[in-house]
Amino acid sequence: MQPCRQGAWHIGHLEGGHCKAGTKRFQARALGQRSLWLGGGGSVPWVVGIGAVLAQSKVGKIFWGPELDGLVAVLEASLTQRLAIQSPVSSRSEGVFKCPEDQLPLDYAKIYPDPELEAQVLGLSIRCIHSEEGCRWSGTIRHLQAHLGTCSFNVVPCPNRCGAKLSRRDLPPHLQHDCPQRHLQCEFCRADFTGEAFENHQGVCPQESVYCENKCGARMMRRLLSQHMLAECPKRTQPCSYCAKEFLYDTIQNHEYQCPRYPVPCPNQCGAPNIAREDLSGHLKDSCSTALALCPFKEAGCKHRCPKVSLGRHLDENTKLHLGLMCALVARQRQELVELRREVEELAVGSDGVLIWKIADYARKLQEARLRSNYESFSPPFYTHRYGYRLQVSVFLNGNGSGEGSHLSVYIRVLPGQYDNLLEWPFAYRVTFSLLDQSDPSLSKPQHITETFLPDPAWKNFQKPGTGRTSLDESLLGFGYPKFISHEDIKKRNYVRDNAVFIKASVEIPSKIIS
Repeated sequence: MQPCRQGAWHIGHLEGGHCKAGTKRFQARALGQRSLWLGGGGSVPWVVGIGAVLAQSKVGKIFWGPELDGLVAVLEASLTQRLAIQSPVSSRSEGVFKCPEDQLPLDYAKIYPDPELEAQVLGLSIRCIHSEEGCRWSGTIRHLQAHLGTCSFNVVPCPNRCGAKLSRRDLPPHLQHDCPQRHLQCEFCRADFTGEAFENHQGVCPQESVYCENKCGARMMRRLLSQHMLAECPKRTQPCSYCAKEFLYDTIQNHEYQCPRYPVPCPNQCGAPNIAREDLSGHLKDSCSTALALCPFKEAGCKHRCPKVSLGRHLDENTKLHLGLMCALVARQRQELVELRREVEELAVGSDGVLIWKIADYARKLQEARLRSNYESFSPPFYTHRYGYRLQVSVFLNGNGSGEGSHLSVYIRVLPGQYDNLLEWPFAYRVTFSLLDQSDPSLSKPQHITETFLPDPAWKNFQKPGTGRTSLDESLLGFGYPKFISHEDIKKRNYVRDNAVFIKASVEIPSKIIS
């Protein structure tokens, strides 16, 4: 068998010898890229060289049928007969080769061509080697190579030599979109690029038309974009010359009308230069020499107003006036304090007809009462009911009148109230005094000292009090008990506890009066 060009067939037989690869029926085996070994039964094996096209894994599949069985029989019958008449190949082909099946040496000079057998083999029917991939072609072995030249499933290298190998049907999209060595032309600058270089060129072409990145709406070639954004774009940012904050170029003029650092003139025309807008109020208040200023005694009543430079002379010339105004102000404020104190006392006064009065520091106050004759202590005022009579309780800790020096005396008086003109006079409602026992209720039942009286309408003490009466007025003297409790009895229980006593006064007002 002689070497053959790709796609050519050379079929012959081996003279003499016996190959160990022989089998009892013909089988197709892949023997590299150049030959196919057909081992046959009998004493004379033979070889068919068919290039790369009949390799089992790379060539179409042979249709095995009766016609192939007949071909095998013909080959076996005629092989021995033809050995005698075939002339050996040229001596220049002499050499020893190995059998591709069992690697035993073969003498190439003893292999003879057999054109008739070659024609019969090439006439065998086969399918395309890509039939399992979807190719539906079938034909003789003779036409296989021509078919592979056009088969859309055949794998071919990229003609641009990018190194990719792919089926012929996948080649057009590869050449158009994926091949890094494809040739493309930029539609903007008309320059030619390979595929990989074109991908790098996209997005940076200086001739490409792009919109301004500041979204001002302008469109231009990319090579002009930087200059536009730097000096022409109305949406470019620009710092304020006065406050250094950045603003859009088309809004910076409006900002200057509000910029806190924008210089403005003094409205008083004092001559001060470059006053920042945010500093103007401070300048007018503290620094402007021509600004009008109010007199410092304006709260006292001085209404004078003059430039600051003249204010000192005004103060010097009106010292006496200002002193009088301040004295009047102090008097008004004192009166206001009195009114406020009275209002606070009114708010603190009870209005349910009950007073519980704690007299703290009892021992000291009793001693003081013994040293001072007729020493009287007064409770906070209280109302009998809302919008009712205003009353006050007083005690003589060392006694008064018949109880002086031996008893605690307690009295009640009627004070001028805000609602006296709305009430019935004289005051004629039951009054009860109690000295509260401070013993623990869980240990013993408290035993309060209680006295009750009903005012006599004829008594002067309970007539409507006048607003001009003083505390020494006879009508303001209280009514009560000079011998309410003796000093001896007050010590028997816990009437004095923690150096304090509690006096309770209550007034019984009919519900119809309250309503």
